[in-house]
Amino acid sequence: MKMLSYEKKENVATLTIQSPPANALSSKLLKELAEKLDSMERDPELKAVIIKGEGRFFSAGADIKEFTSLQEASDYESLSADGQQIFARMERFSIPIIAVIHGAALGGGLELAMACHIRLASSDAKLGLPELNLGIIPGFAGSQRLPRYVGNAKAYEMILTGAPISGKEAASFGLVNKALTEEELFPAAEKLAGNIAQKSKPAIKRIMQLIPYANTNAIAEGSKAEAKAFGEIFGSEDAKEGIEAFLHKRKPVFKDK
Repeated sequence: MKMLSYEKKENVATLTIQSPPANALSSKLLKELAEKLDSMERDPELKAVIIKGEGRFFSAGADIKEFTSLQEASDYESLSADGQQIFARMERFSIPIIAVIHGAALGGGLELAMACHIRLASSDAKLGLPELNLGIIPGFAGSQRLPRYVGNAKAYEMILTGAPISGKEAASFGLVNKALTEEELFPAAEKLAGNIAQKSKPAIKRIMQLIPYANTNAIAEGSKAEAKAFGEIFGSEDAKEGIEAFLHKRKPVFKDK
């Protein structure tokens, strides 16, 4: 069963995450996403992409149950690096990608949204990186992209506390372009994508190449360091306790080991 549906209308494509109930980012879903990036990049007509979630959430995080099946630190490091590679490709994509966030974009879900070029969110959506609540850390370059949008001080606060912010707050910090009511959200995204799709594709492609020059190259080095740390942290006692507590819906008891 496909976890990512694809629909194209004129020059705009819509990708919908269909992995209920939380639209968790599994390795299967990420593989499908990579395949869709391949096919979309080959489409000469496509000028804008919308990515959204079906049901209650955009994406409430990575698939923690799948993570627990891995054994070695190197396995976790590879998982992190693979996800980072897909999200980095999205960030460098030749076609603009608009994330439409309702319900929640947490953990891997927010990392996916941050890899998109434009983000719209419902005012009451929850956005955050709650990994430290489980004794682990972000693994898909969340520690590198979040400071770019909200600044270092707010990124430290959000990651170290694990507390999410609302879509309205996210707009005030620059994490999302605009916060809207849920009723306004999807029509606004379609209108925005349609506006972009009216432009010349060669001109769009040049802008997609030029704006990334404004970003520092240090994100590549930081992302590599994050993947290594992700692998190391997942082997800790506290990570095992945090994940077990999460799966059993209880509060973790960390021993700082």
